[in-house]
Amino acid sequence: MFEKIRRRLLLSYLIVLSLILGGFAIAVRIVFTHSLYKQQTQKLAALAQVGAANAEFDNGKLRIENDFPQDKMFKNYQELNWFDTKGNLIAKQGRDILKLPTHVKEGEQINPVGKNRIQSVTLAIINSDDKQFIGYVIASQSLEEFDETLNKLDLGLGGGIVVALIISGAGGVWLTRQAMQPIEESFERLKQFTADASHELRSPLMAIKSNAGVALKYREGMRETDAEKFQAISSATNQMTRLTEDLLFLARHDNIPNHIKETVNLSSILNNLVQLYQPQAVAKKIHLKSQFNEKLYLLGDLNQITRLFSNLIQNAIYYTPSKGIIEIIANLSVSHLVVNVQDTGVGIAPGDLENIFERFWRADKSRSYNSGGSGLGLAIAQAIAENHGGLITATSQLGIGSCFTVRLPVGSLN
Repeated sequence: MFEKIRRRLLLSYLIVLSLILGGFAIAVRIVFTHSLYKQQTQKLAALAQVGAANAEFDNGKLRIENDFPQDKMFKNYQELNWFDTKGNLIAKQGRDILKLPTHVKEGEQINPVGKNRIQSVTLAIINSDDKQFIGYVIASQSLEEFDETLNKLDLGLGGGIVVALIISGAGGVWLTRQAMQPIEESFERLKQFTADASHELRSPLMAIKSNAGVALKYREGMRETDAEKFQAISSATNQMTRLTEDLLFLARHDNIPNHIKETVNLSSILNNLVQLYQPQAVAKKIHLKSQFNEKLYLLGDLNQITRLFSNLIQNAIYYTPSKGIIEIIANLSVSHLVVNVQDTGVGIAPGDLENIFERFWRADKSRSYNSGGSGLGLAIAQAIAENHGGLITATSQLGIGSCFTVRLPVGSLN
């Protein structure tokens, strides 16, 4: 039980941490990308301004002064292109990275060129003398280095998140154990108290039951109303006895592996139980039938296995109305024995299926315990199955019936 809770806590902790780290990484990447892109755009804009300042209008033509540092532009994967007012290329310097446009558009753009992307900034060239528009200048730069920087950032952030999750996971294991330790200790004390209280209640209950039995056996001189009261006392005592026995069983066997192992003939157990509950089924006009192989064996505790299927059959009889059908089917499936206890009873709502194995849980909260068992039958059946390395699952439809499937590992001492 607590191992599952620890795993769920650790998983929840890692999910929350991964969301926090992921959100932080995304925020860092967005801010870094925006800052780096803005910085690169400003550099291109400055380069375009320098290019525009070195263009002049001479004799009706646009002329460019060739005094730019070529080596720096080659190093930064940059290029400058000058165009006249009609969009015709006048001059270019730097690397040939930008495809000539069919039309020149002022502003900042990003264009794909092959596998790379090219960022460009286009500025209008204004003649310094008469302030007339004389052409365009385009400063462009490959984003290959920009993308490589982002890839390195992504690898760094991703690697950091993975390392942080691994370290946090190791620390989370220790933290969950420390957090669950007081709860486990408290639960163990509660189990011990339940076992002690149930054990101590057995003696006074037996005394009440025996005295009520004696009184009911010798009714001479007893009023009819007194006999009814003693009958109620006996019935309540039986109810409390079953409850204390069930609590004692769960307190002693909850999450404790089964140590008493012997070869158990499951077919014989099921056959005996069918014969045992046949009169009760007949009295309720229920058709109880079985279908199983004669050679089904497993390794476990005979009494516990008997109680497991006894609880399931009693549960099916209790919730199956008159003229209903209860069928017990057992088969061998590779390494497991599969037993289905299916009925045509009232069924269980889909939202209640996950709660049916909880202690004292009932789908109909209005039912009193006088009308049924202690509310621990399915919880005990599940505990026994788990103690034997198996499991119980349930499927059901309201008004149609339910099917409880028990899977137990095959075993033999021979």
